[in-house]
Amino acid sequence: MEQPAQRGHRCVPHTADVRIEAWARTREECVAEAVTALVETFTDTAGARPGPDREYEAPRAHDEDLLVSVLDEVIFRMETADELPLTTEVTDDGRGGLRVRWRVTQTDAVELIGAVPKAVSLHELRFGPDEAGWSCAVTLDV
Repeated sequence: MEQPAQRGHRCVPHTADVRIEAWARTREECVAEAVTALVETFTDTAGARPGPDREYEAPRAHDEDLLVSVLDEVIFRMETADELPLTTEVTDDGRGGLRVRWRVTQTDAVELIGAVPKAVSLHELRFGPDEAGWSCAVTLDV
Protein backbone atom coordinates (compact mmCIF):
# COMPACT_ATOMS: atom_id res chain seq x y z
CA MET A 1 0.00 0.00 0.00
CA GLU A 2 1.40 3.38 -0.94
CA GLN A 3 1.50 5.53 2.18
CA PRO A 4 1.48 9.31 1.66
CA ALA A 5 2.36 10.21 5.28
CA GLN A 6 3.87 8.60 8.37
CA ARG A 7 0.43 8.39 9.93
CA GLY A 8 -2.95 8.48 8.22
CA HIS A 9 -6.00 6.69 6.92
CA ARG A 10 -8.33 6.53 3.95
CA CYS A 11 -11.51 4.94 2.71
CA VAL A 12 -11.11 2.82 -0.42
CA PRO A 13 -13.76 1.65 -2.91
CA HIS A 14 -15.34 -1.69 -2.08
CA THR A 15 -18.46 -3.40 -3.38
CA ALA A 16 -21.48 -3.10 -1.06
CA ASP A 17 -19.43 -2.51 2.10
CA VAL A 18 -16.89 0.05 3.32
CA ARG A 19 -13.14 -0.62 3.35
CA ILE A 20 -10.67 1.43 5.33
CA GLU A 21 -6.89 1.48 5.38
CA ALA A 22 -4.71 3.01 8.08
CA TRP A 23 -0.98 3.31 8.66
CA ALA A 24 1.40 4.65 11.30
CA ARG A 25 4.84 4.13 12.78
CA THR A 26 3.56 1.91 15.62
CA ARG A 27 0.89 -0.73 16.11
CA GLU A 28 -0.93 1.43 18.64
CA GLU A 29 -0.97 4.53 16.40
CA CYS A 30 -2.26 2.39 13.53
CA VAL A 31 -5.17 1.17 15.66
CA ALA A 32 -5.99 4.78 16.61
CA GLU A 33 -5.95 5.77 12.91
CA ALA A 34 -8.26 2.87 12.08
CA VAL A 35 -10.76 4.09 14.70
CA THR A 36 -10.69 7.58 13.17
CA ALA A 37 -11.16 6.11 9.69
CA LEU A 38 -14.13 4.03 10.87
CA VAL A 39 -15.89 7.08 12.37
CA GLU A 40 -15.16 9.23 9.31
CA THR A 41 -16.74 6.69 6.94
CA PHE A 42 -20.21 7.65 8.10
CA THR A 43 -20.04 10.91 10.11
CA ASP A 44 -18.96 14.50 9.90
CA THR A 45 -17.67 15.36 13.37
CA ALA A 46 -16.95 19.03 12.59
CA GLY A 47 -18.55 21.10 15.31
CA ALA A 48 -19.16 18.15 17.65
CA ARG A 49 -18.30 19.03 21.22
CA PRO A 50 -16.05 16.62 23.10
CA GLY A 51 -17.66 14.92 26.06
CA PRO A 52 -16.24 12.58 28.66
CA ASP A 53 -13.29 10.24 28.36
CA ARG A 54 -13.99 6.54 28.05
CA GLU A 55 -11.57 3.65 28.39
CA TYR A 56 -11.47 0.17 26.95
CA GLU A 57 -9.10 -2.70 27.67
CA ALA A 58 -8.65 -4.99 24.68
CA PRO A 59 -7.59 -8.33 26.16
CA ARG A 60 -4.45 -10.19 25.12
CA ALA A 61 -4.78 -11.45 21.57
CA HIS A 62 -3.08 -11.62 18.18
CA ASP A 63 -2.63 -8.23 16.50
CA GLU A 64 -5.51 -8.67 14.03
CA ASP A 65 -7.83 -9.73 16.85
CA LEU A 66 -6.82 -6.67 18.89
CA LEU A 67 -7.69 -4.39 15.99
CA VAL A 68 -11.07 -6.07 15.50
CA SER A 69 -11.77 -5.91 19.24
CA VAL A 70 -11.20 -2.15 19.35
CA LEU A 71 -13.25 -1.44 16.21
CA ASP A 72 -16.06 -3.72 17.40
CA GLU A 73 -16.09 -1.81 20.69
CA VAL A 74 -16.58 1.48 18.83
CA ILE A 75 -19.58 0.01 17.00
CA PHE A 76 -20.96 -1.53 20.21
CA ARG A 77 -20.72 1.76 22.14
CA MET A 78 -22.33 3.61 19.25
CA GLU A 79 -25.27 1.20 19.31
CA THR A 80 -25.67 0.88 23.09
CA ALA A 81 -24.45 4.19 24.56
CA ASP A 82 -24.97 6.56 21.61
CA GLU A 83 -21.30 7.59 21.80
CA LEU A 84 -18.62 8.01 19.16
CA PRO A 85 -14.92 8.76 19.66
CA LEU A 86 -13.64 12.15 18.57
CA THR A 87 -10.08 11.33 19.62
CA THR A 88 -8.38 8.02 20.29
CA GLU A 89 -5.21 7.19 22.22
CA VAL A 90 -3.96 3.61 22.25
CA THR A 91 -1.18 2.19 24.41
CA ASP A 92 0.25 -1.28 24.92
CA ASP A 93 -0.98 -2.65 28.25
CA GLY A 94 2.23 -4.65 28.77
CA ARG A 95 0.30 -7.94 28.90
CA GLY A 96 -0.38 -8.54 25.22
CA GLY A 97 -3.47 -6.34 25.05
CA LEU A 98 -4.25 -2.70 24.40
CA ARG A 99 -5.47 0.15 26.57
CA VAL A 100 -7.70 2.55 24.63
CA ARG A 101 -8.80 6.00 25.75
CA TRP A 102 -11.45 7.88 23.81
CA ARG A 103 -12.79 11.42 24.09
CA VAL A 104 -16.39 10.84 23.00
CA THR A 105 -19.37 12.80 21.77
CA GLN A 106 -23.01 11.82 21.53
CA THR A 107 -24.12 10.34 18.21
CA ASP A 108 -26.78 13.03 17.83
CA ALA A 109 -24.00 15.67 17.88
CA VAL A 110 -22.55 14.47 14.56
CA GLU A 111 -23.94 14.57 11.04
CA LEU A 112 -24.48 11.24 9.33
CA ILE A 113 -22.92 11.27 5.86
CA GLY A 114 -22.72 7.58 5.04
CA ALA A 115 -23.88 4.07 5.84
CA VAL A 116 -23.48 3.17 9.52
CA PRO A 117 -21.20 0.16 10.08
CA LYS A 118 -22.84 -2.86 11.70
CA ALA A 119 -19.77 -5.07 12.16
CA VAL A 120 -16.13 -5.61 11.29
CA SER A 121 -15.66 -8.27 8.63
CA LEU A 122 -12.83 -10.77 8.98
CA HIS A 123 -12.76 -11.21 5.19
CA GLU A 124 -9.53 -9.79 3.72
CA LEU A 125 -8.55 -8.35 7.12
CA ARG A 126 -4.91 -7.31 7.22
CA PHE A 127 -2.93 -5.81 10.11
CA GLY A 128 0.78 -5.97 10.72
CA PRO A 129 4.21 -4.43 10.36
CA ASP A 130 5.45 -3.24 6.99
CA GLU A 131 8.42 -1.30 5.61
CA ALA A 132 7.11 2.04 6.96
CA GLY A 133 5.80 0.87 10.35
CA TRP A 134 2.34 -0.69 10.67
CA SER A 135 -0.66 -0.81 8.35
CA CYS A 136 -4.12 -2.32 8.23
CA ALA A 137 -6.99 -2.85 5.84
CA VAL A 138 -10.45 -3.59 7.19
CA THR A 139 -13.84 -4.17 5.61
CA LEU A 140 -16.84 -2.84 7.54
CA ASP A 141 -20.25 -4.46 7.03
CA VAL A 142 -22.90 -1.77 6.55
